[in-house]
Amino acid sequence: MFAIRFERFGPPEVLSRGELPEPHPGPGQVRVRVRAAGVSPVDLAIRAGKSRSPIALPHVPGVDAAGVVDESAADSVSAGDEVFGAVDVARLGGATAEFAVLDFWAAKPPSMPWAQAAGAASGIETATRALDLLGLRAGSTLLVDGASGGVGSLAVGLALARGARVIGTAAPGNQQFVESLGATPVPYGPGLRERVPGRVDAALDVAGRGSLPELVALTGTPSSVVTLADFGGPAHGVRVSVGVLGGEPHGRHGLAAAARWFEQGRFRVPVEAVFEDAAAAHAAAERGPRRGKLIVAVA
Repeated sequence: MFAIRFERFGPPEVLSRGELPEPHPGPGQVRVRVRAAGVSPVDLAIRAGKSRSPIALPHVPGVDAAGVVDESAADSVSAGDEVFGAVDVARLGGATAEFAVLDFWAAKPPSMPWAQAAGAASGIETATRALDLLGLRAGSTLLVDGASGGVGSLAVGLALARGARVIGTAAPGNQQFVESLGATPVPYGPGLRERVPGRVDAALDVAGRGSLPELVALTGTPSSVVTLADFGGPAHGVRVSVGVLGGEPHGRHGLAAAARWFEQGRFRVPVEAVFEDAAAAHAAAERGPRRGKLIVAVA
């Protein structure tokens, strides 16, 4: 099969198209002919040689993908089905290729564009897991610190679909984007207590910019705050969510819920840009600022 891969660590220019052996699904997995794949922060770190995990070369980046099933080792899906999902997170890649093996997935709504589907799965799982930990319910108010990025923007959309009110922090240039998601935008940084309007029932830290003490003060209790990015959380009594690798309940059920809400017009995956060139996509992701997902069209 063809794949976008790198044979040495370095800048985006190390990415190139080449041939690799086809993967095949194991028990409970499916293989898709990839239509598009997402670009995640972990892809950039691994390509640059900053991963703490050993990476075998050549490496194919990409965790999220959408495509058409052509091999299935799962009872719930058949060849020809259109799905979106994510690879086994322990592999840290494999999606930006002609074929990819998905570890978890959901049926893609027929009206959902491939680009939206391709950038969705791991971010939806992460955001769903965090919102579940917070016990977010309809009528409550959630503060998302770092609302304009890939995971933050999905957390905003999922929380709104659950019936919550959302306040989202972002850089000054991203305020309009956060408002377009349906959240009340506020500038990020120190002084949140003075800028956030009204009460806050729960807070999700996606940015990891040292805001945990203020988030605890805003919600009134550390148990109402979850962080995805600040590993100093326990010092403030705040839970750090790292997913199944940390023994937590997963949020994979969020994919089917997101697909259902998409069909109802209550949810979308914000896509900033779609690239034919993977190196250009990685370069754009490194430049920032991010406003939703960056996608590589693979087919």
